[in-house]
Amino acid sequence: MAVKKVVKRRKKAEAKSRGIEPRDAAEGTPPPAVTALVETVREDGGAVLAIYRDPLGGHWQILASLPIEKVEATSFQRDLSESHVKKLTAVIDALGRFLDPIIVVRSPDGVYRTPNGHHRLASLKNLGARSITALVLPEAEIAYKILALNTEKAHNLREKSLEVIRMARDLAQHGDLEEQDYSLEFEEPAFVTLGVCYEKNGRFAGGAYHPILKRVDAFLAKPLSKALEVRAERAEKLGELEEAVAAAMKALKDKGFESPYLRAFVVARINPLRFQRGAKADFDDTIDKMVASAKKFKAESVKPEQLARAGGAADE
Repeated sequence: MAVKKVVKRRKKAEAKSRGIEPRDAAEGTPPPAVTALVETVREDGGAVLAIYRDPLGGHWQILASLPIEKVEATSFQRDLSESHVKKLTAVIDALGRFLDPIIVVRSPDGVYRTPNGHHRLASLKNLGARSITALVLPEAEIAYKILALNTEKAHNLREKSLEVIRMARDLAQHGDLEEQDYSLEFEEPAFVTLGVCYEKNGRFAGGAYHPILKRVDAFLAKPLSKALEVRAERAEKLGELEEAVAAAMKALKDKGFESPYLRAFVVARINPLRFQRGAKADFDDTIDKMVASAKKFKAESVKPEQLARAGGAADE
C-alpha cells in the first residue's frame, strides 16, 4: 500500500502582524548612508522625490527621478528581447505614463545599475525620455538578490541560467564566499551549470537535462572562483552527453522515426534514476553512466509504440 505523502502547508501569517504602520513610513531619521546617498543623487543631476521606509522590513530607500543616461542594466541580466521591448514601448507610449519604477543601486563610478528594469529602461530610451523614475537602494548587494522578483517578462530556462552564471562570474570578482553562500541569489545549482552550457551553445537543450540536474547537482562548499571551475567541468560532461544523445537521435531518424520527443525519449531511456523516485545521486557518476548508455544506444531495438508512449517535453 502506497504511503500518502504528507504536504506541510506554510502557516498563514496573522493579519497585520508584521511591518510598520502607514504613518511610520516617513517618520524617523534616515541612517547616514541614506542621507549621503540623497546628496549624491542630487549631485548626479537627479531629483529626490521621497525618502521612506518599506512597509515590511522598515528599510530606508529613496524614490528618485534620475537622468536616463546615468542608468544602465547590470551586466548579469538576460539579453534584451526586442519583441518585448517593442511591445512595452508601444504600451508606455499609448498610456503617456511611466507607472512602474525600476530598482537601482549606485556603483562607485557614478552609474545607477538596475537588476530588474532592462526592458523598461530600453523602452524609455526608445521613446526619447530624459529621465526615469527609480527606487534607489543604499545596499549594493540587493542587486544580486532581486532577480527572483523580476516579473517584467517570464524567464525561460536559458535566460535564467545565463543570468545566474553572469551573476556568479561578477560576484567571483568581488569576494570569495563559498558558492553555497549564494543559494538565495542563484536559486538552483542547476542554473549555474546550465549557464555555462548556454554560454558555449545558445541552443543547448537544457530542458531535457534540467530534471536530472535538479536531483544530482548541489551548491558547492568551495570558494565561488573555484566552484566555477567545477561548473566548467560539469558543463563539459553535459556537452559530451548531448553529443551522444544527438547521435542516438540521428540513429532513430535514420530508422525512420520522426517525433518532437526524440531527445526526451532517448534521455529517459538512458536515465539511471528513471525508476528511483526522489533518490539523490552523485553528479559525475550519473552523467558518466548516461554518456556510456547513450553511446551504446541501439536504435534497432526501439519499437514505434514505445516512442508513441514517451511523450514528455518536446525539443527546445
